[in-house]
Amino acid sequence: MRLLPYFTALCALVAGTLAQDLRALLSKEDPAANISVVLPGEPSYVNASRPFNLRFDFKPAAVAFPTTVQEVFDLVKIGHAANHQVVARSGGHSYIANALGGKNGDIVIDMSNFKKITVDDKAGTAVIETGNRLGDIISALAAHGRGLPHGTCSYVGIGGHSAFGGFGFTSRLWGLTIDAILSIDLVLANGTITTASEKVNPDLFFAMRGAGSSFGIATAITVKTFAAPPTATIFSYNWQYTAAEAAAALSEYQKFVLTADLPPEFDAEIVVTKGNEQGNVTIGLAGGWYLPIETLNATLKPFFDKVPPPRAANFDTGDYLHSAINLAGGSLDTSAPDSTDTFYAKSLMTPEASPISDKALQAFMNVVANEGFTTPVGWFFQIELFGGKNSAINAVKSTATAFARRNSLFTIQFYASSPGNIPPYPKEGFTFLDGESSPPNWDYGAYTNYIDDRLVDWEVRYYAQNYLRLRALKDLYDPRGTFTFPTSIQD
Repeated sequence: MRLLPYFTALCALVAGTLAQDLRALLSKEDPAANISVVLPGEPSYVNASRPFNLRFDFKPAAVAFPTTVQEVFDLVKIGHAANHQVVARSGGHSYIANALGGKNGDIVIDMSNFKKITVDDKAGTAVIETGNRLGDIISALAAHGRGLPHGTCSYVGIGGHSAFGGFGFTSRLWGLTIDAILSIDLVLANGTITTASEKVNPDLFFAMRGAGSSFGIATAITVKTFAAPPTATIFSYNWQYTAAEAAAALSEYQKFVLTADLPPEFDAEIVVTKGNEQGNVTIGLAGGWYLPIETLNATLKPFFDKVPPPRAANFDTGDYLHSAINLAGGSLDTSAPDSTDTFYAKSLMTPEASPISDKALQAFMNVVANEGFTTPVGWFFQIELFGGKNSAINAVKSTATAFARRNSLFTIQFYASSPGNIPPYPKEGFTFLDGESSPPNWDYGAYTNYIDDRLVDWEVRYYAQNYLRLRALKDLYDPRGTFTFPTSIQD
């Protein structure tokens, strides 16, 4: 770690590589500055530049650890003045290492020192700095009897999560994380420190909720919080099916969520995993129920009347905090070292107006039950419920935020890891997941929190009709492409 000189030293930038420029600045050792920076060749560089997905091995030009908004400003101005690309890292869990720039040579601004959370009990709001992990946010809000819609993994950073979506089992009740945001404090590409909300910079506010990393570095978000439900049940059911039986069960589930008057306090996912023998597949139904458990069976009865009894069922009932701890795997602690994986993931958001056909479900299950049994990768698929009646996700207009796929019924995540979760990732893993094709002319989407480096038409799949507006805003707020990565909005 070294001290980065104050911004006035920018005038000393000379020709050469960025690392040389940074070293020249660092050599001045301006006592007024205190930004910790790690450069290539230094002992801590390997750990500072480690991705979550070890399928990637990008080499940043520098990894900086600011502690104040002014220091974020200074770092962005350095990148802007040097015409060099900059990326923010909150939790570092980008599936394709976009938190390292998605390529070699970026300046990474690590937000891990931005950990303050301030809860306003009277207003029911909270200001959350973007270095916080979900586990810390859950604990802080629960101490005030409040909650926020978001995912389940404790180590995920709120910065990226709130920039692109943020789905969890309370999302049909409360919406996505981006839907709870009231305002965003951020630093723009030219170094401007500003705020975005419905009343202040509304176009920027639109862009930051769904495509945030392309437009600025969020330092804090102000969110509306929600009263934690007095009771919550995390449930799961399990079946072992043949491919045909699994396809039939998924068809019945799809009909159920399309037609039932589902309360918003219900959300769930179908989890598909390897069967006990070739030709079979394991199907799970897991979810959250935020009403008294006595009413859960009546809600699920129309579906269970159509399928064989599950071979196992589990229910864990407690308060809201207890349910969040359950979903996080038993602990909200984020102090221990984070884990890594070597994987490929993709997603598919199915339009509610055009459900998956029975023919497509059968073809899908045939692949899963046979190729899924022999593939060398470990895998799971999650079919997450976004839509259905009374969904808060789909109650938001598709043009209200950059997150465009508000008409979706399911988001399907396809996830496969290398043997032992370590490199290299086998080519058969790509073949297996990429073999899951979609019907032609089907207006399906993809989910930006499950970002995919192999998705060719990502602009339309992620952003649909909103992409043209986002491009125009990119020209306005970041014309030099300071915040550019493989799936960023193009200027």
